Amino acid sequence: MPIRARSRTLVVAATAVLTAVLLPSAGAHGADRQPDRPRESAPVYSYDDAVRESVWVDTGLDGDGDGRTDRVAADIIRPREAALRGRKVPVIMDASPYYSCCGRGNESQKKTYDANGDPVQFPLYYDNYFVPRGYAFVAVDLAGTNRSDGCVDVGGRSDILSAKAVVDWLGGRAAAYTTRTGTVRARATSWTTGATGMIGKSWDGTIANGVAATGVEGLKTIVPIGAISSWYDYYFSQGAPLYDAGPDWLSHYVNSPEARARCQAVQDRLVEGAPRSGDRTALWAERDYVPDASRVRASVFAVHGMQDLNVRSGHLGQWWDALAAQGVERKIWLSQTGHVDPFDFRRAAWVRTLHRWFDHYLLGYDNGVEREPMADIERAPDRWTTDRVWPPAGTATTTLRPGRGTAPGVGTLGLLPAPAGATETFTDDPALGELDWAARIDTPTRAKAGFVTRPLARDLRLAGSATVTVTATPTTTSAHLSAVLVDLGPDTIRDYAAPGEGITTLAERTCWGASTPGDSACFKETKARTTDADFTVFSRGWADLGTWADPDRGRPLTPGKPHTVTLKLHAADHVVPAGHRLALIVAGTDNDLLEPPASRPTLTLDLARTHAKVPVVGGPLAYAFATFPRAGDRDSARAGAEARDGTRDGARATDPAATPRAGVTAPRPPRSHPPLPGAAR
Repeated sequence: MPIRARSRTLVVAATAVLTAVLLPSAGAHGADRQPDRPRESAPVYSYDDAVRESVWVDTGLDGDGDGRTDRVAADIIRPREAALRGRKVPVIMDASPYYSCCGRGNESQKKTYDANGDPVQFPLYYDNYFVPRGYAFVAVDLAGTNRSDGCVDVGGRSDILSAKAVVDWLGGRAAAYTTRTGTVRARATSWTTGATGMIGKSWDGTIANGVAATGVEGLKTIVPIGAISSWYDYYFSQGAPLYDAGPDWLSHYVNSPEARARCQAVQDRLVEGAPRSGDRTALWAERDYVPDASRVRASVFAVHGMQDLNVRSGHLGQWWDALAAQGVERKIWLSQTGHVDPFDFRRAAWVRTLHRWFDHYLLGYDNGVEREPMADIERAPDRWTTDRVWPPAGTATTTLRPGRGTAPGVGTLGLLPAPAGATETFTDDPALGELDWAARIDTPTRAKAGFVTRPLARDLRLAGSATVTVTATPTTTSAHLSAVLVDLGPDTIRDYAAPGEGITTLAERTCWGASTPGDSACFKETKARTTDADFTVFSRGWADLGTWADPDRGRPLTPGKPHTVTLKLHAADHVVPAGHRLALIVAGTDNDLLEPPASRPTLTLDLARTHAKVPVVGGPLAYAFATFPRAGDRDSARAGAEARDGTRDGARATDPAATPRAGVTAPRPPRSHPPLPGAAR
């Protein structure tokens, strides 16, 4: 629990006797358990007296081409008492490109050093909270950043293998040195068990995914927060460009000044290997971790905002499904925020859960965390439910089919296919986006094709990843498509479109661990930032219609000829309440989220060959009951409330506060370049 800043007392070391009793010398998960072994690590070590040191790990790479293998800087803080008594400790590690350029966390903290170059401030709370509890914390500068050699290559070999080298060094399988250019070896095996857990938000969490996909020995768990699973899918969506810049821009931004001067060859390769056509290349294959999920040995605790429009939840969906297919031990939190760390939207519960997770997988404590419900889902601002597995038991793909309505752009959505020859036509308007389409769902318009159910008689829960298959005939040689799922009904949600992406930062601070004059454990509190709105866009996906024949390569379209493509929508878990309507919208350019095509096409949908496959809890029968009420059914609103409160389908409520949810009506600001994954918040 936090200590209030205005009345806190710093946590200091307990006696050596208490240290010896509470913290065992064995640290790796699976070590021999003693009958009296504690179920939770306690803050018995001195943070003020902790060992603070830096080492430079040899990566075996020469990314900058200077004829010497690159060394990456790893700043370390670890309990001094444990080392003096020969007690080895596990490691929590955050490998990041942001420690000097941009900062970490809600307050953009950077590393600081004393006059001798020894670390003073470690960003975030991991060191303050966990070092007194018998962990070491290691903050790694990715190759090309801060005090490391090499070049940033945006998720490629340099990024991943530079971080992996540190895990190998902690396990005694790589060399490190006490200075950047010196010859004096630094050894980790004298103080660490080699059991390592990687954590981080966005780019940092992406590195954790990539290192886990190497199958490296000693990596026991990863905690990726809002992380990328495939860098292609960060810049493109099935051939459609999401930003007007590529990985070369991002690499240049985070490279150290020294690296910028020596890394032009890497910049050139990033430009050449990432064509703006959206074609998949060898560069993107190297930066796709999903195919290597079979190599993951670590457990995974994944966190993602379902309204994250920077690192979109599709990254989590495909990674989660791949891990599930391999039987990887895993846990998931899904919030209604944007690109936000759980420390800033559910702080006390997050620190408590993370503490137990690391205790189990790094210290080997049998605390039962791995037997608890797999999923925590935010149903409304600050109201959470859990599921034993995710997607929940009973979830089944349900095929929804659009039907033509009585006015342009206003159609129906149901289980029955449209008759042969039924069509709907729209013209791409790059000035409009998903919020405009949803706000005009019942308005006849040629800017979108909207398909809507009748008001639901019961709540309908969709959990997982959906797809939308579209057969469209264009009038031009290029066309982009968007598909979104919308909950039509007024309610209150986290305002993910506003600054803070669903949170407001307060002036008051709470403290999470021990402090020193140069590294405070006290952080600004936050609260949910909410808005009232008329609808929720809760899942979305985009594609270039030119990838209809080859998902890896676009080609010019033949005007007047039908083309079929399947759009992959981003993972979500959403309950459409009784009385609301579910909508599927198919349109062209999604303004502020998708770059427009070279032309402005008109597209005609073949409704008989267009459908959505959505993951419905309860499957087609649940959908039928929600949309076609039968005589004798119980009161639909009361029955549906069970799903909203998380008391059906294996879910249960975990937070008592109940706030409804809906959509956002305010437009998002335009973007001229990709946001930094993880640096802004």
